[in-house]
Amino acid sequence: MNCKPRRQKLRDIFLGDRCLHPGSVYDPISARVAEDLGFEAGMFAGSIASLTVLGAPDIIVLTLSEFADQAHRICRAGELPLIVDADHGYGNALNVKRTVEELETAGVACLTIEDTLLPKRFGAQSAEFLEIPEGVGKMKAALAGRQDPELIILGRTSAVGANGVEDGIRRAKAYLDAGVDGIMFVGVKTQSDLEMIAAELDAPIMLGGSGAELQDLDYLGQCGVRISLQGHQPFMAAVQAMHDTLKALRAGTPPSQLEGIAGADLMKQVTRVADYQAWQDEFLS
Repeated sequence: MNCKPRRQKLRDIFLGDRCLHPGSVYDPISARVAEDLGFEAGMFAGSIASLTVLGAPDIIVLTLSEFADQAHRICRAGELPLIVDADHGYGNALNVKRTVEELETAGVACLTIEDTLLPKRFGAQSAEFLEIPEGVGKMKAALAGRQDPELIILGRTSAVGANGVEDGIRRAKAYLDAGVDGIMFVGVKTQSDLEMIAAELDAPIMLGGSGAELQDLDYLGQCGVRISLQGHQPFMAAVQAMHDTLKALRAGTPPSQLEGIAGADLMKQVTRVADYQAWQDEFLS
């Protein structure tokens, strides 16, 4: 698996002047579908990883090894540049360094490290944030763990929604000074907040959990946003389809009468039957 071309492709996007939506993916098949449909990047979120691997909510019970293994399965399935949400780096700054090493080996093109205090502290009633010096230490450790300079490392903060835009900007500037390639902001809801951020930062921006005012890609591109997440509906749609299909079968619907079933041509495409047939012809005959 040659990771450098996909990392270079994604870095060109971050250094460009337009904003795009990545496809939300969670396994090899979903990544191939996104790639075949023309998505320029994929997004593998920690929340979706927890759902996919454990069937558990997003409360930081997934391990680094479980996350990296699934990311590797996604990366080896095609050429789609993969962005991953590495949460808090699975521990302190030393754990962050290890996280970057494992995810780089897995083949990801970009990862985010956030400054939320995770896992949730005993008795905590709301989100808590690291002090900025500790967050800076994590960013420096992440950079120290990187071997391929094309791998993109973003600092991530949700502080805008919790503490105000000024605190979010203050944190972002500190992480950029530490050397990260850009900043992911979660929870920016208004154009005024985004414009304040854009005026203060000279770095690529990634947005998650944005408000209704921040959906126009041309506007976002003008504000320095290069990646804007749309949520993770593909996994939710797959769950609903699985539920409806099993419910219909349980109720006695004949398999031939089920609706929404992938046809043979689509299944051949997403499982790369032609490639495997060619390999069988070359190596087994």
